[in-house]
Amino acid sequence: MLKTSYEADMALYPLPIARWTIAALAAIFFLLIPLTLHEYYLSVANLVWIAVIGAIGLNILVGYTGQVSIGHGAFMSVGAYTAANLAIRLGAPWPVTLLAGGLMAALVGAVVGIPSLRIKGLYLAIATLAGQLIIEWTINHVTFISGGVQASIEVPRPRLGSMVLSSQRDMYYFLLVFVVLAIVGALNLMRSRVGRAFIAIRDQDIAAEIIGINIFRYKLLAFAISSFYAGVTGVLYTYFLGIANYEQFQINVSIDYLAMIIIGGLGSILGSVLGAMFVTLLPIVIRLAMEAFGGVFLAPQTVLNLIPNLRLMMFGALIIFFLVVEPEGLNRLWRNIRNYFRIWPFAY
Repeated sequence: MLKTSYEADMALYPLPIARWTIAALAAIFFLLIPLTLHEYYLSVANLVWIAVIGAIGLNILVGYTGQVSIGHGAFMSVGAYTAANLAIRLGAPWPVTLLAGGLMAALVGAVVGIPSLRIKGLYLAIATLAGQLIIEWTINHVTFISGGVQASIEVPRPRLGSMVLSSQRDMYYFLLVFVVLAIVGALNLMRSRVGRAFIAIRDQDIAAEIIGINIFRYKLLAFAISSFYAGVTGVLYTYFLGIANYEQFQINVSIDYLAMIIIGGLGSILGSVLGAMFVTLLPIVIRLAMEAFGGVFLAPQTVLNLIPNLRLMMFGALIIFFLVVEPEGLNRLWRNIRNYFRIWPFAY
């Protein structure tokens, strides 16, 4: 079908019936699947949903705006500890703690993003890494925030009226709402004037400034929006675990989120979703495979020692593969498969 207008060319789905059919099928699938899954697999699905929100936020900054950040885990910790302290000290309900955690992370992210006016690339990555380490140290050593070095804060489960969200199934539906909001919000953002400014800065910041885009303002806005997503992710992760601990948000978490958007595809919301699913599920798949087949060739203790190292090796190999072979990640592979079947059995 030929497209005769810009609006049709930019549409997410070619026909209205296709859009509503896909949306209805997806809604039915994701609403019914928790009824058939075991609690363990529901907990894995919840981890995927949490990772999806964080990956979308980081992709807005790195993939769409072109600003490298290795401080995503730190911004998550800001949101998590803001929410934990409000919940424990003031007894604030989860809507208040969620919003406050996101806004506090956005403020801190904007401050960390100030150097982006002068530096970019590797130098900006080092600056955000410094922010990660500073925030990590501050949270861990300031007693008022965390309760002391390596201390933890227990957080009550969120409530909807008189119902406490205590089961994995309850948390699944709770998190699914925020995943939908995160995806819809990001899609609309990138189709707005702000999103086009982000893309212009990524493609050529000097040219963007010449045509009137305020580089400094939009870079800080990108950091703030990305950090807001990170803060909300940290809050949801804290409610999911029922505890806030600084070890949950160390630099390895920032690296994991970078891996998600690189493997999934930079500058793609769908890539963020696919990358989050892939990186979250990969360690579980490796563990199950090693437990099932590793004992045939290796001693049980050797298998247990090999699993975490194998995960790191796989992550490194996959990042190198996608950077070299398919820079657009799983999103590009999905598009290739979709386009192949769209014209099948023809080859043109």
